[in-house]
Amino acid sequence: MVVQEFTVDLNKPLVFQVGHLEERYQEWVHQPIVSKEGPRFFGNDVLEFLTRTKWWAVPTIWLPVVCYLFVKSILMGHTIQEVVLMALFGIFIWTLIEYTLHRFLFHIETKTYWSNTAHYLLHGCHHKHPMDSLRLVFPPTATAILCFPFWNLVACFATPSTTPALFGGGLLGYVMYDCTHYYLHHGQPSKDPAKHLKRYHLNHHFRIQDKGFGITSTLWDTVFGTLPPLMAAGKKN
Repeated sequence: MVVQEFTVDLNKPLVFQVGHLEERYQEWVHQPIVSKEGPRFFGNDVLEFLTRTKWWAVPTIWLPVVCYLFVKSILMGHTIQEVVLMALFGIFIWTLIEYTLHRFLFHIETKTYWSNTAHYLLHGCHHKHPMDSLRLVFPPTATAILCFPFWNLVACFATPSTTPALFGGGLLGYVMYDCTHYYLHHGQPSKDPAKHLKRYHLNHHFRIQDKGFGITSTLWDTVFGTLPPLMAAGKKN
């Protein structure tokens, strides 16, 4: 008896289909479809709406929160200079979080139904449809939920007065990351460093998908040896 392999129907909601690919999911999801029109994820209109986010929603929602956090640390006794330094440190830590999440979580290999489904929602959809402009930045609802454990983590290592500024710096780093990521896909930079970063990131999507995990910079790819081969060779020379 010959069992016919499951085939994804791109004309139907995708989320609950992709899990059936099982071990073939990784190969399928890393064969990008270049189209500005993204697929439908869910049959339910409310769930579908929650998966779509305009890029400008990220700075509109989160920059006022960042400002509030900085002001809070100032009102608790820190100087503006101190808050700037803490913010810069928070941004620096974010770049490491950005790299770590992208490399070890977003690119985790899955093969079971539910792990494939979760991966597709988390990051696989972006690799399958890299030009889908409404699913490029992180939905604000999901970001708000994740803020709670990250705040508590910062609070474990910082004082009550420094926690807001440090967390605000990390949150600002996230805003910069999401806006940069959108621009690298849909902007047309003519000068470096933006032009270089766009070429670097599209190389990750369309050529070597297990290298080049940095979005806002190549710093941690350099540190941890995950630069794409041509770039790594260029740095050695």
